[in-house]
Amino acid sequence: MRFGRIGRMISPTAFLKQVWDELQKVVWPTQNEIIRLTVVVILVSILVGLFIGTIDFILVELMRAIIK
Repeated sequence: MRFGRIGRMISPTAFLKQVWDELQKVVWPTQNEIIRLTVVVILVSILVGLFIGTIDFILVELMRAIIK
């Protein structure tokens, strides 16, 4: 059971109704927004991966030079 705003228990069906009511208020993104933002996330992930990989390579080579 869930607690209401004033701390009293509410029934599971009342809770689910509240959840449904809140979901109706959500402004869902359009398909174009989803595609555009997905591309942004993929590109940023690739760039961060390349950056971290480059830093890792440089540090490994630096350590090899120091150890030799």
